[in-house]
Amino acid sequence: MSYLVQKFGGTSVGDLERIENVAGIIASEVRKNNKVIAIVSAMSGETNRLVEQVKQTSPVYDGREYDVIVSTGENITAGLLAIKLQDLGIPARSWMGWQIPIITTSMHSNARILEIKTENIEKKFVEGMKVAIVSGFQGISKENRISTLGRGGSDTTAVAISAAFNAKRCDIFTDVEGIFTTDPRIVKNARKLDKISYEEMLELASMGAKVLHTRSVELAMRYDVNLQVLSSFREKIGTLVCREDKMLESRMISGVASSKDEAKVTLSGVLDKPGIAAAIFGPLSESGINVDMIIQNVSENETTDITFSCPMSQVSAAEAAIHKASKKKEISFKACVIDTEVAKVSIVGIGMRSHAGIAKKMFESLAHENINILVISTSEIKISILVEQKYMELAVQVLHDAFELDKV
Repeated sequence: MSYLVQKFGGTSVGDLERIENVAGIIASEVRKNNKVIAIVSAMSGETNRLVEQVKQTSPVYDGREYDVIVSTGENITAGLLAIKLQDLGIPARSWMGWQIPIITTSMHSNARILEIKTENIEKKFVEGMKVAIVSGFQGISKENRISTLGRGGSDTTAVAISAAFNAKRCDIFTDVEGIFTTDPRIVKNARKLDKISYEEMLELASMGAKVLHTRSVELAMRYDVNLQVLSSFREKIGTLVCREDKMLESRMISGVASSKDEAKVTLSGVLDKPGIAAAIFGPLSESGINVDMIIQNVSENETTDITFSCPMSQVSAAEAAIHKASKKKEISFKACVIDTEVAKVSIVGIGMRSHAGIAKKMFESLAHENINILVISTSEIKISILVEQKYMELAVQVLHDAFELDKV
């Protein structure tokens, strides 16, 4: 008998009928003699409702109490699923983060997992439990306070549990059938991938693909956890996220990711001298700004322009950090220009390491459609660009066609 971890997102457990469906999926694995650890999210919309209640109670609140409140949605799902499995005659019980326990840092609402103790759950399996249902997204800090893991926390819980229990696989059940070459809502002939490497998935996730959160992919890559993304509504083989050496061959390009949640910030007339980049990006880092693309123009009259991109939600904080540094005389510039009408489009593929001419093909394809590139950023397996937001969907379709991603 081996451990199998299954994670069910909010849409998969959105109501009692869907919870019953999930119970059926778990029951089928129990019949295969697997010890199932199921990680559950809150029912669709429940966490947003709880967050809104906190904000309505007070615009300034204690992060520790915030975590106590928003973690309750997962507990409700876990309890309901346990009851349903018991109704089917399967010994199951719910586990909150503190009961396992999952030990985390004290950074409330964005805690990091430090340790997962396995003894309590292992003991119950020995005593006859068949399914452990774990509330995702939560843990307990060293100060003995409830903590939450932030965005994508249930995915992170599932992968961390898989690593701790040496599970044979971690199945992530969602409302899609797996990882696609791009968003099927944008490109109708987007194709589901059978396998994708950790590195490719990490790049796609960080570039805008919403199926898996980056933290969960990072954990899976670190601990060599086999992830499978599949639908909780259709009985179809999903997409396996695994090591590159488990793939038969490297595709030149595996996918196209896109995101409208981007802003372009340009500082013009920056004094071009050693240390100026550190003076700009130091305060941004201290403010928790996730800077992505960075370009610096050629110096003219000892000044230059520096452009960077960041998430739309962090624009105000980025602007405040820049002006604060300016007031302290740490940096000087003529103007700070912010453009929120941009989008990021990225192509990703481990085959880029061994294939030449990919950038040329990408840029020529976009130029043929008169799509202007505003910013470019590259890595070993990725090329990202910023374009005007109105051209995002066209750019995705053009690149998907240019690299023939609809073909096997």
